[in-house]
Amino acid sequence: MTYPIDIKEESGVRTLHFGSDWIQGAMRIARPWNLELEYTREMMASLLLRDDARFPRKVLLIGLGAASLTKFLYRYRPLSHLTIVEIQPEVVAAARQFFKMPEDSKRINLIIGDGVEFVLNTNKKFDLILVDGFNEHAHPGALNTLPFYQACRSHLSNEGIMAVNLLGLSRGVKGGFAHIFNAFDERALMFPSSESGNTIAFAAEGEPINLSFDELKDNALKLKEETGMNLTPTLTRLAQSKTCLNDTLIL
Repeated sequence: MTYPIDIKEESGVRTLHFGSDWIQGAMRIARPWNLELEYTREMMASLLLRDDARFPRKVLLIGLGAASLTKFLYRYRPLSHLTIVEIQPEVVAAARQFFKMPEDSKRINLIIGDGVEFVLNTNKKFDLILVDGFNEHAHPGALNTLPFYQACRSHLSNEGIMAVNLLGLSRGVKGGFAHIFNAFDERALMFPSSESGNTIAFAAEGEPINLSFDELKDNALKLKEETGMNLTPTLTRLAQSKTCLNDTLIL
């Protein structure tokens, strides 16, 4: 199924829409490499969870949108190889024309296809899987199923992390998280919702993650120095939510 692609600009920010008011991606024209939307920055909290400057070497992105996550990782994780699966060719064309998506066949493997089918059929392993795919009604469809998340888990490396944007699930965010929680045998954590209503869930495979909030803040400071992105507000909100027992993030 295809839907119209709309591009809008306001106050120096260019946004992507799928024939509705839902923002499917955004770029501040003066800073195209930055993550304009809060939820995209929170998905990059994945980088705080592994204490390895080379992480992630292999990344799978389900859903391209305005290529925000693609551009950020391409620029700030130069050792990363990015596999992107986007079902809509028109979205790819818009990302290239309007959102400065880089062209680099050595580091970017762009696949026009269904993200669920790709994950179910690939034999590759990834250090980081980012799931951010929605239709024009902000519904994820078959991406929000237990078999899909189980398949994602089976394609994670021993340091593997999955981050999922749970916005707009028809059965509610908690129902979507339950699939992730079950698929990863409870090695999953849901961050408190951001002001935009997006809720990001993280799940891990392989090496255990056990990080105090002080360690997370140290990692966030390093990431800010490297990229300019400040995740301290996200960590503060996480601490206030009492989601993590004894101020320790365990996955």
